[in-house]
Amino acid sequence: MPAATRTGPPPTHTHTPRAPSQAMFGTESSLSMFLNTLTPKFYVALTGTSSLISGLILIFEWWYFRKYGTSFIEQVSVSHLRPLLGGVDNSSPSNSNTSNGEADSSRQSVSECKVWRNPLNLFRGAEYNRYTWVTGREPLTYYDMNLSAQDHQTFFTCDSDHLRPADASKHTYTHTHTHTVVCVLSGSEVKPSCVCLLAVMQKAWRERNPQARISAAHEALELEDCATAYILLAEEEATTIMEAERLFKQALKAGESCYRRSQQLQHHGRDTNVLVYIKRRLAMCSRKLGRTREAVKMMRDLMKEFPLLSMFNIHENLLESLLELQNYADVQAVLAKYDDISLPKSATICYTAALLKARAVSDKFSPEAASRRGLSTAEMNAVEAIHRAVEFNPHVPKYLLEMKSLILPPEHILKRGDSEAIAYAFFHLQHWKRVEGALNLLHCTWEGTFRMIPYPLEKGHLFYPYPICTETADRELLPTVFHEVSVYPKKELPFFILFTAGLCSFTAMLALLTHQFPELMGVFAKAFLSTLFAPLNFIMEKVESILPSSLWHQLTRI
Repeated sequence: MPAATRTGPPPTHTHTPRAPSQAMFGTESSLSMFLNTLTPKFYVALTGTSSLISGLILIFEWWYFRKYGTSFIEQVSVSHLRPLLGGVDNSSPSNSNTSNGEADSSRQSVSECKVWRNPLNLFRGAEYNRYTWVTGREPLTYYDMNLSAQDHQTFFTCDSDHLRPADASKHTYTHTHTHTVVCVLSGSEVKPSCVCLLAVMQKAWRERNPQARISAAHEALELEDCATAYILLAEEEATTIMEAERLFKQALKAGESCYRRSQQLQHHGRDTNVLVYIKRRLAMCSRKLGRTREAVKMMRDLMKEFPLLSMFNIHENLLESLLELQNYADVQAVLAKYDDISLPKSATICYTAALLKARAVSDKFSPEAASRRGLSTAEMNAVEAIHRAVEFNPHVPKYLLEMKSLILPPEHILKRGDSEAIAYAFFHLQHWKRVEGALNLLHCTWEGTFRMIPYPLEKGHLFYPYPICTETADRELLPTVFHEVSVYPKKELPFFILFTAGLCSFTAMLALLTHQFPELMGVFAKAFLSTLFAPLNFIMEKVESILPSSLWHQLTRI
């Protein structure tokens, strides 16, 4: 019987949407197939590459933290990402409700970050260069030497050196090779001016090459006796203190002649600086050569003759020399004049005051006896003086107690910073050792200071809060190649260094385990991924049970 033919329109094929569970089942099966195709070598390569990348990040973060004291990732996130996310801009004007005390504290913090000339700085030729010849290390940084060059130009030159209005009607120019020397008519004869620095010396102070500076100084001396030329040779060419002293005596002779002549012209500001500088360095030469009493007399005469030139801090040179003579009564007299609340402090002032008070009790001090009977009045005064000194500069005790190695002090220091601590301890460690029990008392009491100031960057006890700029400035002043800059308060490791260290260790361990046990680690990887996607599957099932199938179909199509 023939089959019945079907008449009518052909059947239409309608698309039946897949259920969400079927879509999820397909995704899971695809994921499972993908995981099954991965070989153990893939997991080894994946974990090894992750460990390598995180290790490189860790090394870079650690280097950046040691060099700049902060995390690179945190700095980038604060500087660039925070403004994009709507964070507060630190450069915006402060709130009008800021108290006057906070403003004063801010101004004080800025002033304490000023870099000062080290009053006990060494001689470049006779001391710094000899250290370089022996060790092959450069004790001075370029930043420090550049500041010294600026100081010399400030002390030994002035804006009107080329031509002063008072000399405008009686000047002539004598040309020598490539330099122009200003000359002033005195009566009927023409003499090179001692009032104004020679143009060749102005160039010499700006030279970066030491040999070029020395050559320029010799060239200036061929023209005329120039005090500043002798100063430059004494500082940089002389290889011994005796040779430097000889050159400074020649500079003193020329400087006094210029000073007397400039007094008549009433233009002696620069020549006063030259004369004071020469006499102070001569006193330091006497101190280094063992003629301490002569050095003390020279310093006292200098302070009496020029009482207003406090920028040279000659009293700190005097204190060190008096301590060498063990003339503690005169040390106390100098402190009574300069350890005043209205005058700026220094590590020399604070720690010398602490040493004198410790000297009265240190020879009989015993921490065990003090804990049983309590501190006497004199012992309490000594401990308070030590706490005051440590609060001003917390870096000094580690050098005095020889917990940290000393280096040659820089030519400039930052008050309350590591550079000032090195400069103080370099010259005064011997004075603390000479006082019996002083270092023992310091060792027993100095750390107690930090319990009194738990937040030193926010609030101090006897001084303003500790400035936050000291670390940056000290890294510029000190040779960080062979010296680790002391940081206060001690910084904790940034989060990203700890995070990258943990990530590097974890991925390295995974790479090792995958290489040793490939099959077992493959099972663990599949189980981990299944567990990772389990919450997503649960959420999808809940969404499927709640939403209508038609709506779910539209969402899957989207």
